[in-house]
This record gives sequence, structure tokens and C-alpha cells, in this order.
Amino acid sequence: MSQTRFNIQTAAVIGAGTMGRGIVISLANAGVEVLWLDSDPAMLEQAFGMVDDTYAHNVRQGRIDEAEAVARRGRIGRAADYRALANVDLVIEAVYENLELKQRIFRELDGILKPGGILASNTSALDIDAIAAVTQRPEQVVGLHFFSPAHIMKLLEVVRGAKTSQAVLQASTELGKRMGKVSVIAGNCPGFIGNRMLATYVREARAMLLEGAYPHQVDGALQSFGFAMGPFRMYDVVGIDLEWRARELAGTGQDEPEVQVDNRLCELGRFGQKSRMGYYRYAEGSRQAEHDPEVDALVQRESERLGFQRREVGEEEILERCLLALVNEGAKILEEGMAESSTDIDTVYLNGYGFPAEAGGPMTWADRQGLPAIRDRLNALTERHGEHWKPAELIDSLATLGGRFVDHRKEA
Repeated sequence: MSQTRFNIQTAAVIGAGTMGRGIVISLANAGVEVLWLDSDPAMLEQAFGMVDDTYAHNVRQGRIDEAEAVARRGRIGRAADYRALANVDLVIEAVYENLELKQRIFRELDGILKPGGILASNTSALDIDAIAAVTQRPEQVVGLHFFSPAHIMKLLEVVRGAKTSQAVLQASTELGKRMGKVSVIAGNCPGFIGNRMLATYVREARAMLLEGAYPHQVDGALQSFGFAMGPFRMYDVVGIDLEWRARELAGTGQDEPEVQVDNRLCELGRFGQKSRMGYYRYAEGSRQAEHDPEVDALVQRESERLGFQRREVGEEEILERCLLALVNEGAKILEEGMAESSTDIDTVYLNGYGFPAEAGGPMTWADRQGLPAIRDRLNALTERHGEHWKPAELIDSLATLGGRFVDHRKEA
């Protein structure tokens, strides 16, 4: 397929939730004509109101003038149904994270969209190949994982399915550039690059709560290292209830010890900033996280209920376990060819997850420590905390050869 076939000038977005709204604004800002579709007309109406408010705010802030705001808003139109999307160059699906729902949408779109049209999913973790498999154009199916709020966050993970064509990947990264995004191509694995690594990092943070730490201590240690925010402040911002509801719907994971503190908070209606209570408290109209001794007491009760003997967990241990969890998972991602290079992994963490710029990203940080030292530290954690800490094979081989992550490249 020639690259000119994928010159993206028109697009459609399905879904008018938070993510859909940010994606629509990003596209319109980049000069793309956008059709917007949602099964709930009231939701779409509310979403258009948010877009108008955003552009009005941008004018007040002096970021754009009134004429530009009118032009951007004028690029966004309503679509009555899927048939109205037949001639767009790209459709981005931004609905709830449910594989069957996404497959149903892609199956229907595949029968309507012009032959040269690209089908993209904004999924943050689901299998792109399973979505592509219901279409007759798997080479034109791609993941476009935006980060929320999508019109502000810089990172875009372009997810490569087994059959996604090079031309589609190129068109996607070029569109990312037009939207002012930093695009990284990721392989198709659960969580892709960013969220796959985040899962291991958060698991350690949650485990340390049960062993003896408190949320403000974990966040404080990581923020002192330079993170924009620690994991528990992050959960308060995005909503603790999102994963809780996802576990409920999936019917799995709700009994794991590490999520019991989250479960108790959600049962109390402590969902984070939006309910003014989560891991922290928030004054009316404020986003300032305030330490809440009630949460410390809840953490202590849960860890004791689960049979943990609480102990002192210091700042050094918090940093060690959270950072090395990122590095070890990043090494596995590199080893599997799910990232092109360690630089791409660092780019994801610097632009999407608030990793401190001066540390260069998790893989650069590890290279600076020296991979033999990283291997030794992982082996020590394996002895103390179990086999999930076993060093990735890539760490072992690079440490033995005196190599670095930055020198390792995905095999063609």
C-alpha cells in the first residue's frame, strides 16, 4: 500500500466520554475535520459543551484568538450513525474497555468504511490483534493509545498489531506529530509499554502498604526522587474506582491481597479527588492532597487482617522496589521486541508517567547504575520477596557482557 493512500485529513471519533473529548480536540487542533458519534445524544451534547468551554478558556488565556477557536470548533461535526462515517480517512474508537464491545464496533465499521480507511482503537491494554481479527482489513487496524486528558498529555502509544502495515504506522506517527504528540510504536502485549510496566510498579507500592508503609510515605519517597506524583496520588487523580469496577466486571483479581486497601476505600465511596476523599483528603474546590490519618488506620487494619507483621519500610526500600520493578519489566519488553529501543521506553515514562527528566527515564537510570549492579540488586530482592523479582534474561546477558540497554535494538 502506498503511503499517499493514508493521508489523514478527515476522521471520526466514536465515544463522547473523557477520552473521546480529548481526542476530538486534539484532531481539530491539528486541522483534521472530525465527525463525532455517541450512542447517547445527551452525552454528546454535554461533550460539545465541554469542547466549547475548552476553546473559550484557551482564548481567555491568550493561547489562541477567537477566530482560531471558531475555526477549530467548526471542524467538529455530529454523525447520526455509522453510515455517516463511510468516507473518513480514520476512525478512532474511544469507548469503554470491553473487548466484545470493541469487536462489535469494528465489525460494523469494517463493512461501512471506505477501503482505504484506517480503523484505530484507543484501548489502553486490550489485544489489538483480537480487535483486528473481526475485520477484513487487519493491516489497516492500529492502536492509538492516548493519555488522559488527551488534548493536554503529550504521549501517544501507536500499537502495532501482527498485521498492521508499515504505511499505517507511519501515517499514525505523522498524525501524532501534527497533534503535537510524542509518538512511540509499541508491540501488542497486555498494557503495551507504559501500563504493562506501571502494573509491576503499582504492585510493589501496594505490597509495601501491607508490609508496613503508608500511602503518603510511598508517594513522598517517589516525589523526592523527582516523580511528578507518587502512585497513590496518581490513583486519586484518575479515580481509584476505575480499576475496582474493572475487576468487578471481569470477575477476577478482586481477592488479591494487594488490592484490598483499594477495595476498602471504594466501599467507603473514597474514589479520589472527584469525591474529595481517596488515599488523601481534598478541601472543597482544591486538588491539594492532604494526609488523612483515617487512611493510615485503614491500611493498618487491612494488613493485620491479612496476617502481615508490619515493619519499618524506609525511603530507600520504596525507591529500590518501585524503580527496579519498572526496569525489570522494561527489560522483558525489550527482550520480547515490544519496544524498538530502551530510548522508546524512556520516552513513554518521561512523557506519560511523570518520571523525572534529570534521571533520563527508567532504562537510562539503570544504565547509569550499571547492569551488573542492577542484576545483583534484583537477585537480592528475589531471595527476600520471591521469584517474580528474578532478573530478565536481557539484564543477565547484558550484565555478563558489560553491555547497556541503550545499545540493545529490536531485531528486524
